[in-house]
Amino acid sequence: MADKTDTAPAEKAGTTSATTGISAVSRRRLLGTAGAAGAAALVVGGVAGAAGASAVGGKPEPLSSVGAAVVPFHGPHQAGIVEPSQAHGHLVAFDLVPGADRKAAAALLRRWSDTAAAMAAGNTPQGGDLGIALDAGPSSLTVTFGFGRTFFDRTGLVDKRPAALEPLPAFTADALDPKRSEGDLWVQIGADDALVAFNALRTIQKQAAGTARLRWQMNGFNRTPGATDQPMTGRNLMGQIDGTNNPKPSDANFNQRVFVPDDRTGADAWMAGGSYVVFRRIRMLLDSWDNLTVAQQEKVIGRRKSDGAPLSGGTEKTRADLEKVGPDGVLAIAGDAHVRVASPASNRGAAMLRRAFSYHDGFRDDGAPDAGLLFIAWQADPMKGFVPVQRKLDRGDGLSRFLRHEASGLFAVPGGCAEGEYVGQKLLEG
Repeated sequence: MADKTDTAPAEKAGTTSATTGISAVSRRRLLGTAGAAGAAALVVGGVAGAAGASAVGGKPEPLSSVGAAVVPFHGPHQAGIVEPSQAHGHLVAFDLVPGADRKAAAALLRRWSDTAAAMAAGNTPQGGDLGIALDAGPSSLTVTFGFGRTFFDRTGLVDKRPAALEPLPAFTADALDPKRSEGDLWVQIGADDALVAFNALRTIQKQAAGTARLRWQMNGFNRTPGATDQPMTGRNLMGQIDGTNNPKPSDANFNQRVFVPDDRTGADAWMAGGSYVVFRRIRMLLDSWDNLTVAQQEKVIGRRKSDGAPLSGGTEKTRADLEKVGPDGVLAIAGDAHVRVASPASNRGAAMLRRAFSYHDGFRDDGAPDAGLLFIAWQADPMKGFVPVQRKLDRGDGLSRFLRHEASGLFAVPGGCAEGEYVGQKLLEG
C-alpha cells in the first residue's frame, strides 16, 4: 500500500544465467518481477516481489528459468538492495557471543561471504551442502550483511561507527519488542525458491556457531514469478497495489538517495558504496481493514484498489494530483490519505528505496491474523530518508490506525566486495 514504483536492477545488468545466456536482469524483467518493493512512505511499504510471466513470444517462459536465474554476489554494492524482492525471504539478526572479538567477527564474515558467493552462483559452499535444496538452481538467491550499532562496541570499533547509525527516534505508534529488534549482525536472504532460501538460512546459522548466537528471525514472502499473465505491480496483504512510486535506478539522484558516496572519507570511509537499512515489522490490523468498504479503503490510501490509479484520476503510473478538487469542492485525495502524507512532495523530497516481504505468522490469542509487512528501506542517510517521512506519517497518516509497528532495527550495510575479499573487510581490517 504505499506508493511504490517498479524498480529494475541497476548494478547487475551484465550477468547471465548459467543455462540460457539471458541476463539475470532481463529474465527477471521478462518474468514480470515488480521492482524493488516498498511502500510509499515507510509504512506499509510493499509487498513487491515478482509479478508476471515472461513475454517471450507471447508465452510464459518455462519454470526452469526461475531456478536458473543468477544474481552475482560480488560487485560494488551488495546484492539484495536494488534487485526486485524475491518470492521467499528470511531476515535474521545475531549477537556476538561473549569473548568473540574483532578477529572472530572477521573470520565469520569471511565464512559467510565465501558461502553466500558460492550459493548465489549455484555452487556447493566450502564444507559441503546441507542437501535441503538439492536439484534446485540458485533461484536469484541473494544474501546481504549489515552491522548494528552494538557491533562496534563489542569489537572495539566505536571510533569507526558512523554517525548515521544513531538510534532511531521513538514514534508514537511504536509498540516495539526489544527481543525482536536491533542486533549486532543482520542478514537478509531472498530467493525465488523456498528451499533455496531455507538452505541458505540454515547454512548461515550453522556457520555462526561459536561466534554469534541467533537474536531473532522472521520469514516473509512475495508473489511468485509467473503468477500473473503479464508484468504488473504486486499487492500487499491489504489487497492494495503496492510499489508505484519507489525511486528508480534510472532517476538522476537514485545513487545519491540510496548509496553512501564512493569518495567517502573519515572514520566511516569503509561505508563507501554501502547503504543504511531500516527494518520494521509492521502488523496489519486486517480484521478492521477488511470491514471497510472498498470506497473507504481507497479513501484511506488515496488510490483505487482495482488498478492502483490515484483518486485524482489517470492510471497507476499517473502522478497523483494533490491539489485536485472534486465537483463537491472536496479534495480528490483526502488530507490524511497515505499517498498524500507519504509523498516526497509532502516531505521535502525525502525518499527511500523500499524492498519488503509480507509475513503471516498464524493467529493471535484474540483470533486476529498475525500478518503484515517486513518493511525494509534503503537510503544513504536514514536521518534524511526514513526518519522525516515516518515522523510525518506518525502525525497524520490515516493508514496508521490500521498498523502496529512491533519491531525495528537500523543497520550499516557496507559496499560489496570483490572475489577473494569479504563483506566488511575494510572495517575489520582497516
